[in-house]
Amino acid sequence: MTCYDRRDVGLLLLRLSTGGVLAAHGAQKLFGWFGGHGLVGTGQFMESVGFAPGKASATAAGVAEAGGGVLLALGLATPVAGASAAGAMAGAAALHVPNGFFAQEGGYEYAASLGLAAAGLAVTGPGRLSLDHLLGHVFDRNWMVPAALGVTAAATALVIGARNRRLRETVITEQEVLFEE
Repeated sequence: MTCYDRRDVGLLLLRLSTGGVLAAHGAQKLFGWFGGHGLVGTGQFMESVGFAPGKASATAAGVAEAGGGVLLALGLATPVAGASAAGAMAGAAALHVPNGFFAQEGGYEYAASLGLAAAGLAVTGPGRLSLDHLLGHVFDRNWMVPAALGVTAAATALVIGARNRRLRETVITEQEVLFEE
């Protein structure tokens, strides 16, 4: 008989809540569930805020959120799941930074909290009440944590950097048009 300690129960609760919220947000983007706009609507929004191409960006964000969220909830491939979800939330946080910290003002508080919880789970691991534990941690090796977080950080930096360049170019183009008139 296995005895689970409160750390395992706490990690299970954190995984279920964080993973569940992330999976629901991803399902909004991918399928239009829970009041979401699906790939077409989310893609149009993503394009309008500088993430291009919009539909590909919506797909990547939706897969990272839904896939990462489901895997976190199950406690499976926890380093990759947490890193991918954290990367998606870093992109969301970057979008909301101009609005300040608090979510009530449109700030990045919520995205940052979800992203940090996902990253924390990637680092800490899923606990014994998880599929990773049941499978002997085949998809949860120590070396996978820095690898997953490093690859995700690099990809996220490239995506956010490209978005920021597009936004700067749009502002410059708009200013040039004003001076030509």
